Amino acid sequence: MSVGSERAVTAESEVAEICRDLIRIDTSNYGDGSGPGERKAAEYVAEQLAEFGLEPQIFESAKGRASTVVRIEGEDRSRPGLLIHGHTDVVPANADDWTVHPFSGEITDGCVWGRGAVDMKDMDAMTLAVVRDRLRTGRKPPRDLVLAFLADEEAGGTYGARFLVDRHPELFEGVTEAIGEVGGFSFTVNDQARLYLIETAEKGMHWMRLTVEGRAGHGSMENNDNAITELCEAVARLGRHQFPLRITKTVRAFLDELSDALGVRLDPEDMDETLRVLGGIAKMIGTTLRNTAQPTMLGAGYKVNVIPGQATAHVDGRFLPGYEEEFLAELDSVLGPRVKRESLHYDKALETSFDGPLVEAMQTALRAEDPIARAVPYCLSGGTDAKSFQDLGIRCFGFAPLQLPPELDFAGMFHGVDERVPVDGLQFGVRVLDRFIDLA
Repeated sequence: MSVGSERAVTAESEVAEICRDLIRIDTSNYGDGSGPGERKAAEYVAEQLAEFGLEPQIFESAKGRASTVVRIEGEDRSRPGLLIHGHTDVVPANADDWTVHPFSGEITDGCVWGRGAVDMKDMDAMTLAVVRDRLRTGRKPPRDLVLAFLADEEAGGTYGARFLVDRHPELFEGVTEAIGEVGGFSFTVNDQARLYLIETAEKGMHWMRLTVEGRAGHGSMENNDNAITELCEAVARLGRHQFPLRITKTVRAFLDELSDALGVRLDPEDMDETLRVLGGIAKMIGTTLRNTAQPTMLGAGYKVNVIPGQATAHVDGRFLPGYEEEFLAELDSVLGPRVKRESLHYDKALETSFDGPLVEAMQTALRAEDPIARAVPYCLSGGTDAKSFQDLGIRCFGFAPLQLPPELDFAGMFHGVDERVPVDGLQFGVRVLDRFIDLA
């Protein structure tokens, strides 16, 4: 059912309702291949686009694991195309922890609440609202747009972006640039400067299983080859280990821009003061200064009086662009020779320069709505579907524009409790995105 009506004729007037509708579709991704709700979300997106004459395609990589893709012809079809991509799946949420039900899509205190409000059904809603409005008013984009609403991003994109890139690359023929999630959000420095962080780099990932083999035996007897003991000691070393500071070109550019905005020099060798200045977004920036490896799961044994012969742990490893080999060598050194390391999911790090007409279009679109806006590059500590699209030679940026109140802990919303997005932030976003499409 369409959220539009004869009275609701603008992107601004319907974006919050679209976001609300999407949140109410439970697309929790448990990482077990089930993907409940993704098909329903794909059909909802297709309906919103088909209402105005488009012919979106739904691609199902496995039962229920569905993505929606459509191409919109531009005025000048000789120009390369632009991809706007977003994912419809979300991480699970425990309703008991939330102020409101995470799949209620409740609108209160000026915000749309629910799982996916910032990661990333907000951008999905903005894209749909802008495109619907442009179709409603007969405004073609300057060049072809490809819209992709994707499954499975929260588990690495195997059933979504990776499936489409590997099996249906023709969908993205002629596309050279893309925008997606976790960029374009505001960080208010002072009354004269508001930075909008554009993702131009993201860390690579190594999700891995660690295994130690030991001597099985009776729990009442001494055992100097206990797999659990050996593994726990290695995991504790890793969990407490701090990898060395590494300032990539993107982080350097961000610090230079921040120094200029603050009117003070920030020393990358003394990051404590810099992170203090950054407030809430320090969580996002701080983890882009080093490689990281966080233990996340442990498993061993089947009975209290039996010493098992094997113990396992899972680790979420993230490495900076250009530092993968260093990361793996240091990881093995910390773990020691008894630990067997097995890769479960790997994806590369990305980095592009902060220049060119597309970046200028972002800056111009932001400043038109916010005179003190300043677009700056930054590195994302996590990963996005850009990793898959980069394999097609597409230059990817994170640009999902939002103007946020300074007191909102935006970084804490990602995979957090009480995730929410301001309605006026969504309305700001559709104005910027609409203008950006005209300039891109």
